[in-house]
Amino acid sequence: MILKTLPLVRALALCLGTGFWGQSLATPQTLSLQDIMAFETAKTPVLADNGHSFAVELEPDRGDSRTLVQTLDKNASYSIAGASAPILSADGRFAAMKLAPSLLAMESSDAKAKKALKAGMVLLDLTTGAEQRFERVKSFAFSEQGDLLAIWFEAAEEKKVEDKKVEEPKQEPQSPAEPEKSKAANSNKASKPNKADAGSNLTLIALGSGKQLSFSDVTGYSFARETMAVALVRNQSGDTPLHQLLLLSGDTLSSSTLLDSKDQHLGALALSPDGKAVALTMGDAAVDTDEREYQLLLIDDSGKRKQAAKAKDWTLNRYGSVQFSRDGKRLFVGRVPQVSKPISRKQFKTEADLRDEAILVDNRGLKVWHGRDPLIKPNEIKEYSKEIERTYLAVWHLGNDAGNKLVQLADSQVPDVTVTEQRRFLLGSSNKPYQLMSTWAGAFRDYYLVDVNTGRKQLLVAQLDSDSEPTLSGDGRFLAYFQQGQVYLYDIAAGRRFNLSGKLKVSFADEDHDYPSSAPGYGFGPWLEDSAGILVYDKYDIWQFDSRSHEGFMLTAGEGRRQQLQLRVAGLVEDALQPSTIKPGETLLLHGYSWASKADSFWQASVGSAGIKPLLQEEQKLTVLARAKHSEQILFSKERYDRYPDIHSAKLTQVAQAVQQTDLDAQRRQFGWGQSELVHWTNTDGKPLDGVLIKPVGYQEGKRYPVLVYFYRFMSDRLHAFPQMKVNHRPNFAWYAANGYAIFLPDIRFEIGYPGNSSVQALTSGVQKLIEMGIADPKAVGLQGHSWGGYQTAFAVTQTHLFAAAVTGAPVSNMTSAYSGIRLGTGLARQFQYETGQSRIGESLMSAPQKYIENSPVFYVDRIKTPLMIMFGDRDDAVPWDQGVELYLAMRRAGKEVVFLQYEDEPHHLKKYPNKLDYSLKMMAFFDHFLKGAPAPEWLEKGEPYREYKDAE
Repeated sequence: MILKTLPLVRALALCLGTGFWGQSLATPQTLSLQDIMAFETAKTPVLADNGHSFAVELEPDRGDSRTLVQTLDKNASYSIAGASAPILSADGRFAAMKLAPSLLAMESSDAKAKKALKAGMVLLDLTTGAEQRFERVKSFAFSEQGDLLAIWFEAAEEKKVEDKKVEEPKQEPQSPAEPEKSKAANSNKASKPNKADAGSNLTLIALGSGKQLSFSDVTGYSFARETMAVALVRNQSGDTPLHQLLLLSGDTLSSSTLLDSKDQHLGALALSPDGKAVALTMGDAAVDTDEREYQLLLIDDSGKRKQAAKAKDWTLNRYGSVQFSRDGKRLFVGRVPQVSKPISRKQFKTEADLRDEAILVDNRGLKVWHGRDPLIKPNEIKEYSKEIERTYLAVWHLGNDAGNKLVQLADSQVPDVTVTEQRRFLLGSSNKPYQLMSTWAGAFRDYYLVDVNTGRKQLLVAQLDSDSEPTLSGDGRFLAYFQQGQVYLYDIAAGRRFNLSGKLKVSFADEDHDYPSSAPGYGFGPWLEDSAGILVYDKYDIWQFDSRSHEGFMLTAGEGRRQQLQLRVAGLVEDALQPSTIKPGETLLLHGYSWASKADSFWQASVGSAGIKPLLQEEQKLTVLARAKHSEQILFSKERYDRYPDIHSAKLTQVAQAVQQTDLDAQRRQFGWGQSELVHWTNTDGKPLDGVLIKPVGYQEGKRYPVLVYFYRFMSDRLHAFPQMKVNHRPNFAWYAANGYAIFLPDIRFEIGYPGNSSVQALTSGVQKLIEMGIADPKAVGLQGHSWGGYQTAFAVTQTHLFAAAVTGAPVSNMTSAYSGIRLGTGLARQFQYETGQSRIGESLMSAPQKYIENSPVFYVDRIKTPLMIMFGDRDDAVPWDQGVELYLAMRRAGKEVVFLQYEDEPHHLKKYPNKLDYSLKMMAFFDHFLKGAPAPEWLEKGEPYREYKDAE
């Protein structure tokens, strides 16, 4: 086994499973915040297309990542310190990883120095262990076949020296190859340099031969999908203008110049799948970037050019993209009705200008809010930059008889058309008719069938909610969608729709939907090849419907509902442009989730045949992480509350014989750890509820413990989930368990119109169950929630005195004032949340004011006997932070025990690590005092006076 770049002790720990720091398992330690900060969490791994190797970033909560790169046979394993964001070549031989500036360098630098810190990159050969490192890298990518690597470098910085602008020497990659220099001669008509047009160095590496070539002034590149070819454009303005298109191919990276211009800036670029044609846009380099109009060219590998015809109503700007279909027969282009010039204010230049009304008014600071605006102004402002960069999809049909005309597919009324590989029809959508009503009713869209040949748009289904996107079959002959409780199939050729579910006695709508809106469906599985059928999900089972007979049968033979087992297809190859299709008789991997035991399982099914076969059934959580593109190899994790979700590998239907690839659980085994179990009880309204009880480390039967209740909505599915090893706005379950707390995660089921009362019933009945079990100390139960959970926490303490202490993070305290508030992150109004969404009132404030009052904690603070700690970031982008101020002031006026933590410049979830740590420490101290009798810290006893700090010089 090859094990590189690891210190010896740590390498042995990985091999022997004794923990990363070589600690003895005989003396488990008590988990601390410092341990949580250092605990490594695996991000989603990447798997080579052939299934030969994988790479995964291991990130501590506080510190620098490392990346593990390993062959599945474990003959080679590498740990690269400081590396993150790995990618793999298709054959799994090479891995490329980002080398970000160290956390210490970032934290010890001022703003100017921090901006100068740039990431690097490391290229690893898994066969030899050889590494190549590069500095100042902004991006890198392997070609589709995995035989080429492109490394794009940061642009050289400019410095001011004695008030003169001097450009630093160009940063060259650390490679023996010298960048090709401009062959363009000096021009008498030099274009004005434009920063937005500037390129930077790019290095290409042919991985088979090891040959490297570097180029300066690169502004774009594109790999061929099927061959070893790459196209790149170079643009340099100034005294020696250079605008050049190059085509390179083969292990030798032999190049040819397809276009060389002195005055035409080259923009967007795409290389055909076979590498024989290049599409690009170009425009007058002397025109400012934002005002430049581009033309579209198609150039073959011999240099022959074809220009797309100009259209009266459409043109291209700097944001116009180009993309070939995978068969190379269509070129998709982003166009705009016109090139919009940036708006600038009139300037004060003369004494008369100071009193010029036109100039003065032009410099006003004003936003006009109109009652019929499609979007309210904050939302319009948030969307503005997206709209500036928005282009509308068009297609150029290529071929000898196709001509040079582009077909416009999207427009201002149907602005969104999704590029996929269907040849005749694409799916378009528009939210335009519903923008005004989205303020109070939520998001809806109309969906259209867009003819790729003519651009004709046919409205298929109107006003679908945002959770019900239709699915188009692989060959574009059928469309399936869910609407108002039913599953429909639309036959495009026949122009007819059919209700697939109308005669069936099972519901395809979300059976647990407790919002004041139409219940969404459970979604769709893959289509069968040739559009022969589609898989559709109900709550438990998978149905296979025939596209022609419109008949369906339960592929899972009803075992899902009989066993309360939610079954879903898993392990498909993911491809956004060409969704996976399945064949008759094909074996499928199914993922199962038991609503009864909360455990996951793997099953096998066969397309076209009713019935399932068990593959892996254990009391644990299973998650499919990756599937190889060209083999049946998958990666998945197994986890429990007391077992880290380590990565396992297996063939698709051999998951029971999986090979464990990592042992990150070695970290956990150093510490004492609690255990989780499922709790059942009956709510005060007679409804059965579930929850998770996490017992503290060293739990003793019969002893009562302080209990921390953490909740949101459904929580029992976390029974087998490993606790998130982070310091943030949530209590860390493992840390609390290590400090003698039991943790309770109850499910909440809501009644529309009475969300607060529904929550209180579930909470109080669940805690009473723990008291009856002899686990909870009835005088030491604490409650913590954030956002929607924060609201429920704040409301609960106004209705019950069961809780000895409570912490509420970012709560709504007054629904009457929050109803017409703004979500600063999106600029959306909050009204829809109450009328159709999470807050579940179901009516407007004007039509049901009493319900808003009845569900608002601020109106009942006089009833509170529970000490309350409120936390808010004063730049909360979801809940107006003055909701916390309202609750604090009301409690202060009523003489209640309250402390308010205002974290400066923080959004809805704390981002700055010192603030996250401080909140975690204060939360633990708060609960320790009120639940365990620990002395109150000074900030809790007396508060903390305002002070200003001098920044370090």
